[in-house]
Amino acid sequence: MTTQGVPEEGLTTVGQIVSTNTLCFHPWRNGESVAIALLSSHTAGAPVVDDEGHYLGFINEFDALRTLDEGKDLDALTAKDIMRKDRLVVTGSTTIAEAAKLMEEHHVVNLPVESDGIVTYSVSRHDLLRARIGLGVGMGLDS
Repeated sequence: MTTQGVPEEGLTTVGQIVSTNTLCFHPWRNGESVAIALLSSHTAGAPVVDDEGHYLGFINEFDALRTLDEGKDLDALTAKDIMRKDRLVVTGSTTIAEAAKLMEEHHVVNLPVESDGIVTYSVSRHDLLRARIGLGVGMGLDS
């Protein structure tokens, strides 16, 4: 399948992707509201950023589940308490193959994308597959 303006082999870098995930959290956001935002947006995870948009960490559904399994109350915690603090980000020049490998190695389904040190959006596993086969947002597969 060839789409006008898309190479036959699909897109190759994260920067070519029109992401479907712009969700970000601030470190002081209530943990329960983080979980609700993930659920209501059907987003598996999102970065935690400071007021300027610099990456601080990442929260995904697994992190919220782990917190609950540890017997902690999400409502009594903040995003900073729940987030993963490892620096797992990509840039626009990261290849789709590299991003997919990072996701697989670290058992995550979203990666924040930085530009000049600022998180601008996140890419999901869904975004990577869609881009790799040459489908853009709005080409009949998105709701």
